[in-house]
Amino acid sequence: MPPRSPSPVKPRPRIRGAELEGVISVHPRGFGFVSLQDGAGDVFVPPDDLGGALHNDRVVVRLQGQGARGHEGTVVKVLARGLLRLAGTLRKRGASTFVDPDDARLRGPVTLEPPLLGEDGDAVVVRITRFPEFVRESPVGVVEKVLGRPGELPVEVAKLLAIENVDEPHSHAALLEAAAFGNTVPASMRAGREDLTQIPFVTIDPEDARDHDDAVFVERTHQGGYRVWVAIADVATFVTPNSALDDEAKARGVSVYLPDRALPMLPEALSSKLGSLLADHDRLALCAVIELLASGAHVGTVLKAAVVRICAKLTYGGAAAALGLSARDEDLAVLPHRAHRDMLRVAYELSRILRSRRLRRGALDLDLPEAQVVLDATGVPVDVRRRAEDPGVRRAYQLIEEMMLLANEAVADWLGVHGAPAIFRVHPPPDPQKLERFAAIWELLGGEGTFDVDRASDPKFLSRFVSELAGHPRGSVLQMLLLRALKQASYEVTNTGHFGLASKAYLHFTSPIRRYPDLLVHRIVHEVLAGKRFEGVRLGEVKEGLAEAARLASAAERRAMEVERAVVDLYRAALMRGHLGERFEGTVVSVVGSGVFVSLDSPFVDVMVRLEDLGQEPFEVDMEGLRAVGRRSGDAVALGDRVVVEVMDAILTRRMVVGRRLVEVAHKKERKRVPKRPEKKRPEKKRPAKKTHKKLRGKKGS
Repeated sequence: MPPRSPSPVKPRPRIRGAELEGVISVHPRGFGFVSLQDGAGDVFVPPDDLGGALHNDRVVVRLQGQGARGHEGTVVKVLARGLLRLAGTLRKRGASTFVDPDDARLRGPVTLEPPLLGEDGDAVVVRITRFPEFVRESPVGVVEKVLGRPGELPVEVAKLLAIENVDEPHSHAALLEAAAFGNTVPASMRAGREDLTQIPFVTIDPEDARDHDDAVFVERTHQGGYRVWVAIADVATFVTPNSALDDEAKARGVSVYLPDRALPMLPEALSSKLGSLLADHDRLALCAVIELLASGAHVGTVLKAAVVRICAKLTYGGAAAALGLSARDEDLAVLPHRAHRDMLRVAYELSRILRSRRLRRGALDLDLPEAQVVLDATGVPVDVRRRAEDPGVRRAYQLIEEMMLLANEAVADWLGVHGAPAIFRVHPPPDPQKLERFAAIWELLGGEGTFDVDRASDPKFLSRFVSELAGHPRGSVLQMLLLRALKQASYEVTNTGHFGLASKAYLHFTSPIRRYPDLLVHRIVHEVLAGKRFEGVRLGEVKEGLAEAARLASAAERRAMEVERAVVDLYRAALMRGHLGERFEGTVVSVVGSGVFVSLDSPFVDVMVRLEDLGQEPFEVDMEGLRAVGRRSGDAVALGDRVVVEVMDAILTRRMVVGRRLVEVAHKKERKRVPKRPEKKRPEKKRPAKKTHKKLRGKKGS
């Protein structure tokens, strides 16, 4: 388990000499940024001021004043190491044996201690045995595992898991504890629970779902409203505090989903069997019964510790077909869905009401595609698609999404009424500086009117703006850029609301099989149901434990996201090795110092086109970083442009696909539509607050 950190540091003034705590992210070029623990921005650390800190360490940084990159500082102490192992390539040079880290953010080379396993050029995992104390010092480590030769798909995946410290097998102790419960719910665990096996719950998941946390049943009430039953797998009854299962779940924090397998937070005996809501099996659950008016307004919530029996396992595609939202043959896979069509229609009707209410109150609806890797029987990638491209299937996804959002908010309110602590899911308002950057991009890309930075802190304003981006020629790219202006959601014990959902109180309750914070919320619910009170010294102790768990869970979530994204990129590169020399159309989604990234229409793969491969002349990136421009012709390749590329290379070790732009078949009209930068000088002063995006001016509720 990661070392326990000191108690959270209270916000300190941003003055020279102030010492602040945070996590450092090191750039491949040697400098770093410390993300402060109190959430108040980042501190830039020059290369010579890193001290002994490595990427992802928890450090104390001393402020040195303002610089070109904002607050600057010096690392004065490392509180906890974020990196215990790394992956790299073994090098043998005469009497010296060392490892070059694959991750350019990590300091190297790593000097090795015996036993010196492996051959020159092998991919290896190294456990760090001595960390650097000074800026010029490198780590020392020992080879833990020899993975094989670099460039092979299984080897590269294993390296990624090692880089982020993601373990595949569970500990022997945790496996034994999980297996000891057997295959059926014991009678002792049924005692004191309400029997809800008569409620016809169904699960609705992707066809490749590996665990089933939630089940739903929706009915109309006699008063014309709705009653929503949300049953959530009660794994907290099996995973007790301070057990081996609990220790491992806390350390993992979250399940990791790879294209070919899942790395579950809990052992398979619980995550896929006894703890999972499988059809036609009695299962333990915490059930939220939520009463709503016909308008979707919340009336009340009752929570029950129950025994449930799922009557059907449905899929999003089948549900969409049964509801008439998606064209699909009436095959055997759809038959179970037709049997529940009436309930699905009521649930779908309510989901549209809830979604409409949520968007009206200011929830953001960023429609960004998610990659789905398609494998053949041998595990080789044969395609990468955008998940749920079918509009009807997307609406089936939204049906369950709205039920889960409803349950999470209802439980947050329920715990608040009972004066109980919780781990909340919080999302702060956007960073004003990043919004200023987006406003400049909006203007340079020809957006209508001026994006009002001051009003963008109002979720209703921003929600309406996002909805209007759907009709913009560069809408998908602009949504991606706007997402980068938003802060990352995290887990906290202090409820400050969720900006993205426009929610005053929100938490995670619906996925305890795959998220540790949900499991802890279940424990608190059980205590409230048992009549226990949270006050005085006990309240402080509980909140302190929850705060530490929330910090670890936020870090684990970020780690899992990085692993999942990197592995998908790896599979994309593996797929494109079979398409070298082929031509594809796509959209420019990013402009970097060395070139542009093009997102292909199909397969859903990003291709890097370097500046020298953009045309027959030298190209350079403009000052705004929004387009690459030919030095002689002024030919521009900008964000959102449609281009044709030829795939030149696919490099597994770098998880990158490289291509060149085919100018002779590119759409000239599309390439030339980015307006040139105005000749007049832009004012130095801040944009006046009275300016506003023209489409949004005069609308109510802002």
